[in-house]
Amino acid sequence: MTADEPVPPGPKPVRPRAARGKNPGRSRAHNRRVILDLMRSHGQLGRKQLAEMTQLSQQAVTNIVDELIADRFIVARGRLKSGRGQPPLQFAINPDGAITIGIEIAVTQMVTTVVDLGGNLRHEDIAPLSDSSPETLLPLISDTVARLAAHFDATLLGIGVVMPGPFEIEGFSGVGPTTLPGWAGIDTAAELAARIGVPVSVENDANAAAIGETLFGSGQALSNFAVVYFGAGLGLGLISDDRPIRGAFGNAGEIGHVVVAPGGRLCPCGQCGCLERYASLHALREALDAVDLPGDHATLERMMAEGALVLTSWIAEAAAHLAPMIAILENVLDPETIIFGGALPAPILDAVIAELTFAPSVSARSDRDLPRVIRGRAGPMAAALGAAALPFHAAITPRLELSEHPTPVLTGDPA
Repeated sequence: MTADEPVPPGPKPVRPRAARGKNPGRSRAHNRRVILDLMRSHGQLGRKQLAEMTQLSQQAVTNIVDELIADRFIVARGRLKSGRGQPPLQFAINPDGAITIGIEIAVTQMVTTVVDLGGNLRHEDIAPLSDSSPETLLPLISDTVARLAAHFDATLLGIGVVMPGPFEIEGFSGVGPTTLPGWAGIDTAAELAARIGVPVSVENDANAAAIGETLFGSGQALSNFAVVYFGAGLGLGLISDDRPIRGAFGNAGEIGHVVVAPGGRLCPCGQCGCLERYASLHALREALDAVDLPGDHATLERMMAEGALVLTSWIAEAAAHLAPMIAILENVLDPETIIFGGALPAPILDAVIAELTFAPSVSARSDRDLPRVIRGRAGPMAAALGAAALPFHAAITPRLELSEHPTPVLTGDPA
């Protein structure tokens, strides 16, 4: 599947979950997530299986299953055939029971996705932006969410919003064409939650893309990996033991402003030679502007097919600056693989990967199951899909909760 092919209808149960429940009544909300997560990962399950897998009592499982049926989050799927006795009733996630909405705010566009409780992509839209200020976008997001929520007969668990980092920085002298001006000091999650009335999670685009690859793409079978995300700038999303690594202030993985060419090109952050000045969509568009060529996807794919010199030269330069960063990431993080994804067309990502000259690192092993760098399969929608996955995971996945954000409670349990 290429980056421009449709996203498959929902996640595959490739990574078995083994989260356990807790019997005390005060842990009911956790137990509900455990049961929902097991159903998402394993498909149809009966009460006895759920009790064994969660180590909860059968009565506790029965109570939770009954509540989830009443809330439309799961449905009965018939009885499992067995040799004797009453066949056990099977239950499964009800995709139509709930939705989440993901919003990716980029410098020039807003991408919107809707994902149902089964992890299926139900809606996607890309709208150009001429004004990315909060005064314009906050009401626009609120109106968009209200319109989409009215279209689906399902509970809205929450919305996820992603935007380029870094967030709330003082060490850089200013913002540039790869960041969103005017958002400093705004509590985006609180502002939107007050307007919309559901929990809101906010994440940087690279981490959201990593979550998107976990749900829909190349990270489905992986627990430890990194995503180099080519947006307007360049970022890194990190997944460690199935959890996103955010850092203390949400800025973990800000590799775009690591100096890789001392004394090199001036960056709006105040440094010279930052990685994203050589390897980012904005850097590519600068190269195209120099020869008066547009940087839209159709033109880039045509230039790639024709072997245009300006594009092949940029690919070689980007790969030369990315290669040492790949070795650093491998030595620091020891990932299963590093995924390239984002706004660049799939053929260009493939060409950059092919051009990499790998330095020695701890990942240079003969028994590897995966190449050191691969292309993502969630495509250019990865960050928007990850945005929708933020409240989705907070609601039903015990191991991928983002603890700093509000956690949706599926029925209003006090736990």
